[in-house]
Amino acid sequence: MNALFETFKPEGFSNLNTYLFADQPELLISFLKQSFDAEEKSRSIREDTNELANCILKIGDTCFMISQASGVFSGMRTCFYLYVSDVDLVYKRAIRNGAKSVFEAANMDYGDRQAGVEDPFGNYWWISERLVQSDY
Repeated sequence: MNALFETFKPEGFSNLNTYLFADQPELLISFLKQSFDAEEKSRSIREDTNELANCILKIGDTCFMISQASGVFSGMRTCFYLYVSDVDLVYKRAIRNGAKSVFEAANMDYGDRQAGVEDPFGNYWWISERLVQSDY
């Protein structure tokens, strides 16, 4: 490993982590809990505005952060690649919780079973199960 990346990381974090700025963070957090079994690890609130300053969530073995969007941090969209053991179940659950289908679950030629959704907040999720035990 490059020595630059040999540093302490809190449990569930890697060298590169996701940080979302959401216009409606509480609704996004609720969607993530209901659709992807996100677990809330911690949160802090801005004293001056009573808005969400930071919420750490964990999906599977990965932690990420969400904050209230404001100013230059409004309107951002992102895409996640989420590995699961049952693509069809997670896809259906996301749709049931308000996501829009980007594409239905299918076996891909690169060895994944994959579906795509756009969550109610404009983020894209590629829900994938690796069908072969090899790298891409």
